[in-house]
Amino acid sequence: MHLLNQLHRKHCLLLLLAALLQINTAIAEQQASINDYKLTQLARPLPAPDFKLPDMDENTHTLKQYRGKVVLINFWATWCPPCIREMPSLEKLYQRFKGKPFVLLAINQWEDEERVFEFMGQLKTIPTFPILFDPDSKVSAAFDVKGLPSSYILDKQGRIVYRAKGGRDFAHPEIEAKIKSLF
Repeated sequence: MHLLNQLHRKHCLLLLLAALLQINTAIAEQQASINDYKLTQLARPLPAPDFKLPDMDENTHTLKQYRGKVVLINFWATWCPPCIREMPSLEKLYQRFKGKPFVLLAINQWEDEERVFEFMGQLKTIPTFPILFDPDSKVSAAFDVKGLPSSYILDKQGRIVYRAKGGRDFAHPEIEAKIKSLF
C-alpha cells in the first residue's frame, strides 16, 4: 500500500510538471514576436463587400466612407494568440501612416464591447485605430474569412489587392512599401 501511494504521488508530480511545462510553452509562444510579413497578392483586385459596423464609441463605419484611401481590414478576437501578438505592429503601422490616405479597421469577431474594452486595458500599447464589432460574423463571411487573424488590404477604389491569413508583422518595411505603392 505504501509503495502504491509513493507511485501515485510521483505520477501526480509528473503530471503537474508536464502541465506546467505546457503552460510555460504556451506563454512563450504567445509572447514570441511574429516574423511573417508576406502578403498574398491577388491575381486581379476584387471588389470588397461594403459593410456597416459600430465601433467602441457606437459610431457607425461603412467601407464606402473610406473610398479614396488605402484600407487595411484586420479580423481578430481577444482569445486568438496570433491576433494579440500582431496588435503592436498594427498600431506601429497605423502611426507611421497617420496623415496619409490610409485607414486601419480592426473587426472583432463574436465578442461584446465589454470584453473587448477589458482586453484593451490589459495591452501595453492600446490601439488608436478603430475597433469595429461583427458580433454575428456576417462581414467576415462576406470576406470569406476562414481563420483568425485574417487581413485584407484594399486600394483606393475599394478593391482587395492583398490578403494575409495568420499573424503578421505589419510594421515590416516590405508591408509598408506595398501600402505606400497603393497611395
